[in-house]
Amino acid sequence: MTSARLLVPGLLSREPGLETYWVRPGGVTALRLAGGDRLDVVDRDGRQRAEVTVLAGRLGDRSGGLQADAPATVVRRAESVHGVLAEHGVDPAQARAAVLFGEWSPAGARESFTVEDDAGDTVVVVAAPAPAMAVDEQNPPSDLVLEVRRAVLRPVPDRPLPEPLAEPVLDMRIDAATASSYEVREGQFIQVIDVEGRQCSDFLAFGARRLQEGDERGLDSTTTRYLMGNAYPQPGLFGKFYDQDAQPLVEIVRDTVGRHDTFGLACNAKYYADMGYPGHVNCTDNFNRELSGYGIAPRAGWPALNLFYNTAFDDHNLLVFDEPWSRPGDYVLLRASQDLVCASSACPDDIDPSNAWVPTDVHVRVYDAPTNPTRTFSMAIAHRVTPESAATLTKQTAFHARTSALTRQFVEYRGYWLPSSFDQHGPQAEYWACRERAAVMDLSPLRKFEVLGPDAEALLQATVTRNIRKLSHGQVVYSAVCNETGGMIDDCTVFRLGDTNFRFVGGDEYSGVWLREQAQRLGLDRVWVKHSTDQLHNIAVQGPASRDLLKEIIWTPPTQAAFTDLTWFRFAIGRIGDHNGIPLLISRTGYSGELGYELWVHPDDGVALWDAVWAAGQPHGLTPLGLEALDILRIEAGLVFAGYDFSDQTDPYEAGIGFTVPLKTKEDDFVGRDALLGRKASPQRTLVGLELAGNEPAAHGDCVHVGRSQVGVVTSATRSPILRKNIALCRIAVQHSEIGTAVEVGKLDGHQKRIPARVVRFPFYDPDKTRPRS
Repeated sequence: MTSARLLVPGLLSREPGLETYWVRPGGVTALRLAGGDRLDVVDRDGRQRAEVTVLAGRLGDRSGGLQADAPATVVRRAESVHGVLAEHGVDPAQARAAVLFGEWSPAGARESFTVEDDAGDTVVVVAAPAPAMAVDEQNPPSDLVLEVRRAVLRPVPDRPLPEPLAEPVLDMRIDAATASSYEVREGQFIQVIDVEGRQCSDFLAFGARRLQEGDERGLDSTTTRYLMGNAYPQPGLFGKFYDQDAQPLVEIVRDTVGRHDTFGLACNAKYYADMGYPGHVNCTDNFNRELSGYGIAPRAGWPALNLFYNTAFDDHNLLVFDEPWSRPGDYVLLRASQDLVCASSACPDDIDPSNAWVPTDVHVRVYDAPTNPTRTFSMAIAHRVTPESAATLTKQTAFHARTSALTRQFVEYRGYWLPSSFDQHGPQAEYWACRERAAVMDLSPLRKFEVLGPDAEALLQATVTRNIRKLSHGQVVYSAVCNETGGMIDDCTVFRLGDTNFRFVGGDEYSGVWLREQAQRLGLDRVWVKHSTDQLHNIAVQGPASRDLLKEIIWTPPTQAAFTDLTWFRFAIGRIGDHNGIPLLISRTGYSGELGYELWVHPDDGVALWDAVWAAGQPHGLTPLGLEALDILRIEAGLVFAGYDFSDQTDPYEAGIGFTVPLKTKEDDFVGRDALLGRKASPQRTLVGLELAGNEPAAHGDCVHVGRSQVGVVTSATRSPILRKNIALCRIAVQHSEIGTAVEVGKLDGHQKRIPARVVRFPFYDPDKTRPRS
């Protein structure tokens, strides 16, 4: 019997001599190779052109040789590699490239080259051209992957640090099991980097002016948690760290890990002695030595911001910890709110998983505040679609320049900054504008994927619950996406642009990965799934006045339906103003329960689209709308939300969208069909609406009882302004799902306090959908 190895995706085992590099869309990567080295250029998602320029040496092993017979368009524009070109006597304006891949290259296509043995040092520049995608096209650019296999194994080098974010004024390595102190001025930025990955770094900061006055005021975790309402600060509105007097000391600007600790002390002598390791080196003693020169009194245990320390409270309220989430090169970027004395450690804990059992180094950089306010460091959280994926930082949408002029209330939502509400309005005013007039909202974080090719229809027919074969050109359909157990991976809308051209719009970026995996499983090799979110940003204009507002500015050609003729779940491709205007796709869809439309444009046209809609909307009382008001609208309309009303543990029937599963009329098999047949025949739970008595609201996760027994759980809840009631969506046992059934919503521990409620028909507002159909 052999034991299975531990799975640690994302921490890739090293193939000796293998190096992997990325070429981002519109980007350039330069490599230095030696004789015998092999280079593989991989078109990861398919249909992505690659431009390869060899500056010195020779590459072989390609049929006909590598012919540099096309202009190196990206290289000529990329100033970052002009120095490499100049080093080899190449004029950027004259650079030539060999072209690999193209419109019909399959996902995973690769070209392999080997540096000829006598070629000496060879410098190769690889570019990924990224032309803008028009709304009616389906050619979004994607990543290239470069794999280098060295002929001669090199000594394993020190782990390379990420490139500095700017010119550092302090660039300091903190050796494993040590700590260092340093001074930072107000407005400067502190970058704490985990060099090898899975290494904790405790951080202390004290107000320098107060220290000079003999007053010690440092980071205070309790004050910070109280003011920020989080277990630890994160980039955004609630990202500051305070001292005991509630004065801000630092602000979290960027975080590529997302898991830290503010509950534990920095490791100390007592902890190790109690564990049977007396005399063990520890962060607290290291801090005491480093800070003694500033007149800071020693402590037996320092409360700290424990960066990369992976702690949580379990179901029994026990504080538990495990190996850090941080990867090599992950970091946290902080901004000093005042002059500070700081200290950082590379934690020496090697007796438990805190540092994955092997303490390693930490690196600290300090940067001056950018003199140009337009070139400051972006506020961001890092996201990975899968553990193996490269991290991407939070972005601004194409409409940020306009929405940020109207509010400072932004939250991080699925990798983008979106307004939660608008400063001169607020959720209630925004809500009433949508119900009575018109509102405009930014929904750009929706994930878009172009699904195209001869096998496109077959792939979608096999992966979504709706019958895609019945979808007409210019039509949109709402569908569930399920796994083999019937659990919902995502919900989505599918647009049919042509016989072999579809656009999949969902909430989760993983859906694109899953669709590619299913294509491979099914042997569908003539379909491409291309991520186009960064090529299509969208706003929704919703409300009873939305048609009258938009008909003044939207033009469609004779080959498309007239804007005013668009019916529910139809779309057209048109322009703003006239045939010379901004190209856009207009769909009669929405997430509000009102008559409404969504407008889709390339990000370059985002500001112009917003301005046109905003100007046209003023006579109609158009109001901007944020996420808080949107949540009220969608709950009233009975529209479900991922992570609240459904997950991969709930099927479409349990999520209240059983209408998306036409088991009788869709004869073709699809992922989860067999499981859904069984679940429909023997349902256990279903989604219902609840009306609560009184004025106290329910909340997501509240238990629902009949007598002592819990029979359901609240998935979403709000106070309905138009119904003047507290309402909730509830997943409940089918035995208690009949309309009129009396239940109780549990508060506190579920038994000490109950809110009477009854099961009602939902959607709560306009249950027959007469308004969006109007």
